[in-house]
Amino acid sequence: MRAVRARGGALASAPTALLRVYLAAVFLSAFVPALNPARVSALIDKNASLFTCAVSYSAIANNFVRAVERGWITRGALVAAYVGALIAMLAVAGAAAAFCMSMGNNKLRRLCALCSAAAGLAGLAGAGVLLAASRAFAAVPDPARIEPLSPVGIPTYFAAFALLPLLAAAAWFSLPRPAKGEKCALAPSRRLFLMLLPFLVLVTLFSYLPLWGWRVSFFDYRPGFDLTKDNFVGLAWFRYLFDNPATRARIGAVLRNTFAMSGIGIATSWLPMVFAIFLSEMRSRRAKRWIQTVTTVPNFISWVLVYSVAFAIFSTEGFLNWALGGLGLIESGANWLMSGSNIWLKMWAWGTWKGLGWGAIIYIAAISGIDPQLYEAATVDGAGRFARMWHVTVPGLLSTYFVLLLLGISNILSNGMDQYLVFSNPANKSSIEVLDLYVYNLGLASGSGGNIPLATLIGMLKSIVSVTLLLGANRASKLLRGESIV
Repeated sequence: MRAVRARGGALASAPTALLRVYLAAVFLSAFVPALNPARVSALIDKNASLFTCAVSYSAIANNFVRAVERGWITRGALVAAYVGALIAMLAVAGAAAAFCMSMGNNKLRRLCALCSAAAGLAGLAGAGVLLAASRAFAAVPDPARIEPLSPVGIPTYFAAFALLPLLAAAAWFSLPRPAKGEKCALAPSRRLFLMLLPFLVLVTLFSYLPLWGWRVSFFDYRPGFDLTKDNFVGLAWFRYLFDNPATRARIGAVLRNTFAMSGIGIATSWLPMVFAIFLSEMRSRRAKRWIQTVTTVPNFISWVLVYSVAFAIFSTEGFLNWALGGLGLIESGANWLMSGSNIWLKMWAWGTWKGLGWGAIIYIAAISGIDPQLYEAATVDGAGRFARMWHVTVPGLLSTYFVLLLLGISNILSNGMDQYLVFSNPANKSSIEVLDLYVYNLGLASGSGGNIPLATLIGMLKSIVSVTLLLGANRASKLLRGESIV
């Protein structure tokens, strides 16, 4: 009897599982530019997805200002394209909500079927409006001026949303009627997954999908031209990177700066932990809050403003020269920012000032999680304040410290760019240019578009090396300490 029930439950859940997968596919399609049903003209950016066109009317109408003024296309056609995209995106949002409902109990799954059917009908309405907009573009007297298109996304969305109510009906009839008094509910594990899901989607969209741009390193890319019209050169840029002596020398100097500044940061990565320990030991709660606020605020100040502060203090006519001149210690001011001496330590000092308080937050949270009974036991055994800090607090923070240390090792090639860009000048450029800044200068700041394929290649190699370092450091931690983060 149990086997028959299990088989019936599996048959009942199969249409719901199929509907769940289909809803996920519908949601992801809204972020694929090739399936954008709102691209009814070649003047609309080919990299714009349905989501982009739905949240921004300018994404559709930006390049049609002159066309509307000259009467080549009516504003109503543009509005129709935007409204159609908005309705279709709302239908996609309904599909996303139905996907979440499909993970609940029986009553919530039946609600998922209803929501899916409603999303399908709304999607058909949106696709119909987009079809009308596409026909309005195609019917203009002079089509060559607005370059109308018949996007493949319109029939695709028609088919997708037409199938959605059918799958919803199959899921509805396969599910048993909910028991009397049954309420909608989600299992705790699935509730946590749905809370995490938006962040997974953001990471996928903004961290993994851009990896498709790595293909630029295999072409002789020219800015302004479609990649398919550029020459495919295979591994030519890879060979150029290692065969060209000038490039090798430049990258060697850049890597020296990168490893030096990252090495200083890793060697002093214990400073936020020590700062957090001493801050937590302060008796005055008001003083503790004031110090924590003052040391955390610099993290939210842009590097441009930080440089402005540095310029006001250390420039030729800055505060330092003014004070020293007033005391008669110097006769003429010196531009401390133009000096390239000790630039690695200077950059470390500015970075520490900006990030010390922010880096201590996670340690402060970890300290609050240490069992108070350990401190009580240490006090009973005669341990003083510093003994408790050394024998209780520090061991309690070591696991957190080593996790952050592993992440720091994996990011040894990623110093960031903003700090070094604003502090860079002709006197210190050879000592301050790190890998991220070099990629920026190579790809975007060299004039005429720079060497984007080579910059892409270096960025790609940097990502591969960073992942390798993370896995290697994680493996070493597991062998030496018996703990790892993966």
